[in-house]
Amino acid sequence: MVLEKGKTFVSLNTGSNVVSADSCKSSLIPGLEFLRSGKVRDLYVVDEDRLLIVASDRISAFDCVLPNAIPHKGQVLTQISEFWFGRFSHIVPNHLITADLSEFPDELIKRISPASGDSRAPLARMMGRSMLVRRAEVIPFECVVRGYLSGSGWKEYQQTGAICGHQLPVGLLESERLPEPIFTPATKAEEGHDINISIAEMSRIQGDDLTKELEAISLRLYREAAAYAETRGIIICDTKFEFGMRDGELTIVDEMLTPDSSRFWSREAYAPGNPQPSFDKQFVRDYLETLDWDKRPPAPPLPPEVVGATSAKYLEAYRLITGQDLKFI
Repeated sequence: MVLEKGKTFVSLNTGSNVVSADSCKSSLIPGLEFLRSGKVRDLYVVDEDRLLIVASDRISAFDCVLPNAIPHKGQVLTQISEFWFGRFSHIVPNHLITADLSEFPDELIKRISPASGDSRAPLARMMGRSMLVRRAEVIPFECVVRGYLSGSGWKEYQQTGAICGHQLPVGLLESERLPEPIFTPATKAEEGHDINISIAEMSRIQGDDLTKELEAISLRLYREAAAYAETRGIIICDTKFEFGMRDGELTIVDEMLTPDSSRFWSREAYAPGNPQPSFDKQFVRDYLETLDWDKRPPAPPLPPEVVGATSAKYLEAYRLITGQDLKFI
């Protein structure tokens, strides 16, 4: 996601299947200027300095938004992000003002929920899944940290013995823990997948000082989050962070350490040498891989049992990380 201060739009890195305003009119909130929808989130202008982000229950895979919603997914993403934003605010500022509707400015609540008509419907849709945030100037890179060998990193390692310029030991297994977490940035592609690049390439584009700062902060966030998650029974295989600049200060934006931006594995079930059971949408990807589908829109519908199991995985990730059950709203 890209939150650009001083512009009249917000661009989302959503691959080739961006959800248009016409296809999600039911999510529009009267009284707010609608910017656009990404794969998961709907964005609105509050004023020149603030945005409203509403996380839907949509799910995407292979750069396509699927026709099914995953119950409670938007609430899980929002409330896990809120948990991590609070936990790591001493490391880096974030864009969150509040995710509690009771703390939204009165004027904003009035715009969202006018006195006449179906006044509670827009507000009810936002409960537990909305963030009032500050705008920031985007840094156009995904700051990816990998602690284990999986996904595109595993494929690149098999071909080259390295990931994004990081030379790795010979003979590592799929899903094996790396000797040290590594920073593997990616560009934000206009269409299709993000493109992995080396730190040297990022430095040439973004500057050496900022690249080093992003690497150091990303690695620290990952290490501290991974250490905590292990005490909760979760392995964070990898994750990606998005940053912006606000008043000359690095600020983390979008989401943070959610099942959509990370691979979460069960510590108890972990066994290197194969793909791992996960608490994220890899379960959906694995199902889609069994179909005769060319991975181009339109995406096929998910059967009820896959929808239900995926929702349960998101809810379990929330419970394990926060130590609480999600309060259904």
